[in-house]
Amino acid sequence: MRRFIGSAVLATGLLTGCGPSETETSTQQPLEQQQAPLTETDVDLAPECQGVLDYLNESDFDRLDAALPSNVAHNLIAARPFSTVAQVAAVKLVGDARLQQIVSAARGLDYIEAECYGILDSLALSQDDATAIVSLVNSISATGLHDILPDARTGATNLRNLRPFATVDAIANTSGIGAVSLRNLRNAATLSRPFEALIEAVHALPRPNHGTNMARHFDWLSKVNSQYFNFQIQECFGIRPQLLPDNGRGISMRPNLADGAEVYAAVEAGIAYAENHTNVVDPQVKTAGLENLAALTSGRSFFGCQYGFSNDPWSNHGVSFYVDTQTGFSVYVDTFWVE
Repeated sequence: MRRFIGSAVLATGLLTGCGPSETETSTQQPLEQQQAPLTETDVDLAPECQGVLDYLNESDFDRLDAALPSNVAHNLIAARPFSTVAQVAAVKLVGDARLQQIVSAARGLDYIEAECYGILDSLALSQDDATAIVSLVNSISATGLHDILPDARTGATNLRNLRPFATVDAIANTSGIGAVSLRNLRNAATLSRPFEALIEAVHALPRPNHGTNMARHFDWLSKVNSQYFNFQIQECFGIRPQLLPDNGRGISMRPNLADGAEVYAAVEAGIAYAENHTNVVDPQVKTAGLENLAALTSGRSFFGCQYGFSNDPWSNHGVSFYVDTQTGFSVYVDTFWVE
């Protein structure tokens, strides 16, 4: 896909030590080779699309030849069995057009149902995945979009300027958005659902005079530059001082980034603050959410800030937020009390 040089407010590099890049490059780990639900694991095959691989693995030559050129059918038979879309895409003469033909053939033979959206940029999406991606791109802040796509700044800017989108196809076809970007968007939209369910459960707890607000997607740049009563930033880490109020003067700039353990501890403390003896989060929801959080933060590095503010003289908020320096996975924790 062609790349176009563009400009954006955030395209000058938000983080300390981040240099410019106009070509999308992968910062992720190698693709996993086993199948798993997209809500739990970063794989390239939605469970709803498993039938695409079943069609390729089970069909004889005549069936494949009816839908594909003979040489492609021979190549596929020689390379199978397949367990990932990446393995199929690596077969000689199989490109995007052939993948679409394969999906069409599998659908026509009832190997997949409507729940499988299809394959875009070698990523097999379910209908739910497609809907979640469109919702995320249309609603997320410009800051969050650039955090999710750190190596596709032009693509992020184009998405921001062209939204709202009606389909995930339109997102995938946006200039500057390639396979890595689409996968990043899919991950941001789907992989943290158990943790997001935990956030909803915390918000549902009674909180007459204290509680905890948490969020997965938020505009951290706007928050640290907000105007509140008694607003004070205690410390930040990994953020350019020029992006902070008064160019960061008077703000402690911690030299080390946060790790997954710090993020987990902040969330755990926020939950404990919101709970009491009679009002607690459902244990299964809490366990699933924290396990999901641990899986998404273990071994990762995060930039962020810790600050406090008040809406009036009779309340107080203490905030910590964290953003993964590569994937843009973000967590916001705000514990508060009111008189």
